[in-house]
Amino acid sequence: MKKENYISQIKAASKADICDLVIKNITIIDVFQNSSFRDNVAIKNGYIIGFGDYEGKVEIDGTNKYICPGLIDAHAHIESSLVTPREYSKAALLHGITTAVVDPHEIANVLGSKGIKIMMDLSKNIPFDFYFMLPSCVPATSFETSGAILEKEDLFPFYKEKKVLGLAEVMNFPAVLNCDESMINKLWDAKSTGYIIDGHCAGFTNELLNTYATANILTDHEAVTADEVVERLRRGMYVHIREGSVAKNLTELIKAASINNSRRICFCTDDKHIDDLIFNGSIDKSIKMAISFGLSPETAIQMSTLNPSECYNLKHKGAIAPGYIADFVILEDLEGFKIEAVYKNGNLVVYKNNLVCDSYNEDFVYPNISNVNIKNLSKKDLEIKLESKKFLNVIEIIPNKLESNHIKINISNLKNSKYFKSDTNLDLLKIAVIERHKNTRNIGLGVIKGLNLKAGAIATTVAHDSHNLIICGTNDEDMLMAAKEIKKMNGGTLIVKDGKVLASIQLEIAGLITGRKSSYVIKDLKNLHSAIKDIAPDINFNPFLTLSFLSLPVIPALKITDKGLFDVSKFDFINIAE
Repeated sequence: MKKENYISQIKAASKADICDLVIKNITIIDVFQNSSFRDNVAIKNGYIIGFGDYEGKVEIDGTNKYICPGLIDAHAHIESSLVTPREYSKAALLHGITTAVVDPHEIANVLGSKGIKIMMDLSKNIPFDFYFMLPSCVPATSFETSGAILEKEDLFPFYKEKKVLGLAEVMNFPAVLNCDESMINKLWDAKSTGYIIDGHCAGFTNELLNTYATANILTDHEAVTADEVVERLRRGMYVHIREGSVAKNLTELIKAASINNSRRICFCTDDKHIDDLIFNGSIDKSIKMAISFGLSPETAIQMSTLNPSECYNLKHKGAIAPGYIADFVILEDLEGFKIEAVYKNGNLVVYKNNLVCDSYNEDFVYPNISNVNIKNLSKKDLEIKLESKKFLNVIEIIPNKLESNHIKINISNLKNSKYFKSDTNLDLLKIAVIERHKNTRNIGLGVIKGLNLKAGAIATTVAHDSHNLIICGTNDEDMLMAAKEIKKMNGGTLIVKDGKVLASIQLEIAGLITGRKSSYVIKDLKNLHSAIKDIAPDINFNPFLTLSFLSLPVIPALKITDKGLFDVSKFDFINIAE
């Protein structure tokens, strides 16, 4: 803030100067006291300067309406939307989100520090605040092959960026437990300089929680039961209740929330496809759900505004009060959280579900970075030998969850006991993770249950967190075809049936996002969701996002990487057949 603006705000607050905007007779959501009151709200230079009888250059009647702070997404991966930060922000603003705390570890796993810089550059000069957490685990573990490795020397220069808040979700818990030098160096840099450290506590025991809290890891978004929320809160952590496109935890976790503990609870999306964000909502959806489960609107809004602001030391954000930045939402209905308008820095950016700001009109050149470096595959590359084995270790999908089950199948029940072949009747399908960054020729093979494909294959280069190529299919021919077409596209997601591509979306920036507008991406996604019904008519969840998380070896129970089948409970590889 410039000194002259600071002075003019003080003068406006004391009524020695006229305000820029005054909203008259509006009900103000008081996030400090979980209450509301009616008054006028005065704004100068993009800041709220007072309540009361002020004169403004522009005056708006707020009768029968409500004003609350702009919403804050406490933890998100923009790459999961498949679009750039600029396109993401357009959709987020429509839902009242004016700020997001983001972790660019998806693109960092492909491009390293260059990927972080790309995301920061793409987030500039727009009416939206993206704050960055620096990826702590690139790669997430040593059990997979990523496109880059980030050490403390790679991350430390980014701390000088004013939009950097700290160290992103620490997923490699064995490295913390064992005081691995590389991990400790990253943790110490953040701790010693006063930055926030995010956690990733999937399946943690209370002893593991103790270790993370002792390491000053402050947050977690991986709780899946109400009891887990309580245990994290008892240790002074912030809990981010997640409602994403795959992981939907709010219904269970909101049971633990009350006015007694709400100050340590935030809402986040983690991973959201752009179509889900636009049509189904974001943090606003979490607020509506929380209210429907009995939480007061004021408390639900507090969890979406003041709490994440204080968690991440975002100064002057998250409240309607003098001295706070004028990011706010005008609501026509509080209980239904019906948005009329959204303001960013005191300027109208959304009105009646339409963007009205002109900050997005300038042309922008997006990077085109291909990174699909794989060999030509043959059927031999996909062979799973079963001969002389008794049991098959299988990944069982849990719909709308990031977790999976580890089940065992008796090989004598299969049609072929020499080599595994996908069996649609048993819903047992072959899956392959193919390293795509360095052409190492690594191919991890496995079997999954629960995807319910009846024909064809699906493939994507969005495969958390190392983002290798992941393919699942009912036959080897379509799986090989999918790999060939993905390479030709330079990354993306597609569906193949009988040697033909039914639908696809090209993700030309690192195989993760596209520079195209959201409307084109939504059209491609609609085609994908339509085509999936052709090969999986009974599916009732998002198969693309579900598939993309099967390669994340830090979430229980059984996952697969380019190096093989991985038992998360043992934190080691196991054989497909035994």
